[in-house]
Amino acid sequence: MTTKIAVFKGKGIRKTIHKNEWWFVIVDVISALTDSTDPSGYLKDMRRRDEQLHKGWGQIATPLPVKTEGGIQKLNCANTEGIFRIIQTIPSPKAEPFKRWLAKVGYERIQEIENPEIATKRTRALYKAKGYSDAWIEKRVRGIAIREDLTDEWDKRGVKEDREYSILTAEISKATFGMTPSEYMKYKGLDRENLRDHMTDLELIFSMLGEASTTEITKKRDAQGFIENKQAAKEGGKIAGNARKELERKAKSKVVSKENYLDKPQDKKLLK
Repeated sequence: MTTKIAVFKGKGIRKTIHKNEWWFVIVDVISALTDSTDPSGYLKDMRRRDEQLHKGWGQIATPLPVKTEGGIQKLNCANTEGIFRIIQTIPSPKAEPFKRWLAKVGYERIQEIENPEIATKRTRALYKAKGYSDAWIEKRVRGIAIREDLTDEWDKRGVKEDREYSILTAEISKATFGMTPSEYMKYKGLDRENLRDHMTDLELIFSMLGEASTTEITKKRDAQGFIENKQAAKEGGKIAGNARKELERKAKSKVVSKENYLDKPQDKKLLK
């Protein structure tokens, strides 16, 4: 399973691979095209107004597992054809540019299948365009790979429920940083943003350590099912948590920080 963030006019749109093509999170598309503060509500109104869209919804929308900061969640997604049908109902001047953007994204997927390294290069370029440093980008990209290794192990070992992914992720975070991802987001003043995109270098490093440690313990013990993997998650996170505490003791400063990328001047310009 691969989840990426595509950007249209400064708005993040989550996409995932299904049947060898990109499927896009529908509420993200609605948000990007309408600037609605309640894209789910906007979508309900659309389906109410457009009887044909409502009748064909089962063929357009497919719940797919999407990686989020809280773990894997099933979100309604649509492929390029389905998104084209949805945006016909949206009276937005962004609709035509969005259609061209969709066509480009589809072509990029073909390139990525032929050469997976291209996807990594695009990720780096996206963060670079947002003003992140090369050193930070290296850590973020490596963190994405480590996270994927861990979720692949969970998937192979019978941890398939969305709620279970969220719980295991929370266990690692709690043991590493002393707070769950949702608590961490509140601490940093974030809403729907990607938590790790707003972490400092050290926070990213300890996130990687917690998840890499969990993966290693999981493999060595051949952990199976939710209960055994939960124990591995606690212990993997504890390794990172102990290392964090030791650094804080020696450096006499906290690793966990309220600092986030939204506070940076260059990002505020991007958000305008």
